This record gives sequence, structure tokens and C-alpha cells, in this order.
Amino acid sequence: MLDSNTTHFTNPSTFILQGIPGLEAAHVWISIPFCIIYAIALLGNVTILLIVLKEPSLHQPMYYFLGMLAVTDLILSTSTVPKMLSIFWFNSREIDFSACLTQLYFIHCFLKIEGGICVAMALDRYVAICHPLRHSTILTNSMVTKIGLAMMLRGGILSLPYPFLARQWPYCQTNIIPHTHCEHIAVVKLACADIRVSSYYALSVALFLTVLDVFFITLSYAQILRAIFHLPTKDARLKTFGTCTSHLCVILAFYIPTLFSFLTQRFGHNVPLYYNVLTANMYLLMPPMLNPIIYGVRTKQIQDRLLRFVSLRE
Repeated sequence: MLDSNTTHFTNPSTFILQGIPGLEAAHVWISIPFCIIYAIALLGNVTILLIVLKEPSLHQPMYYFLGMLAVTDLILSTSTVPKMLSIFWFNSREIDFSACLTQLYFIHCFLKIEGGICVAMALDRYVAICHPLRHSTILTNSMVTKIGLAMMLRGGILSLPYPFLARQWPYCQTNIIPHTHCEHIAVVKLACADIRVSSYYALSVALFLTVLDVFFITLSYAQILRAIFHLPTKDARLKTFGTCTSHLCVILAFYIPTLFSFLTQRFGHNVPLYYNVLTANMYLLMPPMLNPIIYGVRTKQIQDRLLRFVSLRE
């Protein structure tokens, strides 16, 4: 193989994923928690999806959105972790140029879809609490399908410029990506060109969608809290608010790691590179692992179906 530090090219056939720079000697040990997190994410989300699909009583908007979230988490984690583990275990660092851009697209697309599903779940909680008698007429199966398609289109269309812009830049001198996956900025920084279009587009879309999603979620919960405070008894208020806790935990599990990674990437110039890489992996891996646990622990209907399934297997 030619020395990637001196070879010049404009359209690389492959990139080299470095893994976690500075921690290469510990890759095998680092792979253990990553593998456990991925296994929990796979098992949890497949279980949630099967329960929602097979149990007729769960064919309701909230559980449809939960099924969408499970599918999104499965795709998001599977698009990154297998290649990551192959780097840690087999030192398989090469990734085809087109495959790298495809992975980049899938990451951004399904992160945006997941954010949209959080908004859809907030809408469901708002209608269920503020307009309970109209819930079934507002959130019909047709409406839920349209919301799901809108979230997919939002993620798919807004993420298309990422790989298209990255493909048009000329690359030279090195094809080594200091990351475990094809992270957008890490890829375009290798280009021998002015990449401000890519950088500004990524930043503006991230800020716009985050502000928009948080605004609608906040607006929904402001109305929800207003309705809860008008309930006559404390028990009624606590019970009603309890129906929102799973969704609130999912929101925190999604936005806190994402915000933390965004801030370290943009402003943590004195932070070690391996720290930025680890935080970027956490915001991709933690929500897929935590979401099924949150809903499995906090949602009685899912607990009951899971216990029934386990008892039948015995």
C-alpha cells in the first residue's frame, strides 16, 4: 500500500478509519463496553418492535411511534457499530469511499428522524392529555402514517447534501479519518478545498432542527402541564404526569449526549481528540440502548406483554 501521507489523489477509492486516536493500544478493551451496549440495543429494540407488532392492544399511536423509534435505533446503531468492532477486533480499517458516504448519510438521516419522532411523541402526549376524548379521531392510523412519512422525508431530504457535497471535494495528502466511523466534519476536513459550504450547511441544519424540535416539544409540554395543574387531585396530577415520564427520559437520553458532543466538537479545541471521538460515539450508541430500557421499565403494558411472553416460553 502506498504511503497515505504522501500520496495525492482527487477521488480516493478508500478511506482509513483510525479508530480512537491515542487509544489504539486499548481498542480491544474499549470494544467490550461497545459490544455490550450494541447487544443490549439490538435485543431491547427487537423485543419492543415484536411486542408492538404482535400485541393488538398496543396498536395505538404512542406504541406505533415507539415502534418507529425502535426501527430507527436499530438502523442507527447497526450503521456504525459493526464496522467499529471490526476495527477494534480485526484492525479492519479500510472503508470504501462510497460506503463511507453512505454511512455518513445514514447517521445524519436517522438522527434527524429520531428527533422528529420525539416531537411526534410529544404531540401524542399533548392530544392524549389535553384532548382525551378526541385522541382517536385526531391521531388516526392514517395521520400516524403521514407523520411517520413526514419524519422520514425530513431526515432523508435534509441529509442528502451531506454526501453530495462531500463527494464533490478534491481529496489529497491523506485518506486517514481520525474516527471510528465516517463522521461528517472528520471526512470533509480531509478535502483540499474550501469546505465552508459543507460546514455551514451542517451547522445551520443542526441548529435549525434542534431549535424547531425543542420549541414544539416545549410548547406541547407547556400545554400538558397547564392541563395537569387543572386536575382536581394530587393523585390525578401525578398519575397523568406519569404517562409522560418515559417520553421525557427518551428526550433527555437523545438531546443531552447530542448537545454534549456538539459542544465538544465545536468549542472543545483544547480537548484531546480521543475524548471528542468517544463523545461522538456515545450520542450514537446511548439512545438506542436506553430507549427500550426506559419504555420497558416505565410502561406497564410492555412489561405485562413481556412477562406473558417469557411465561409462555417457559
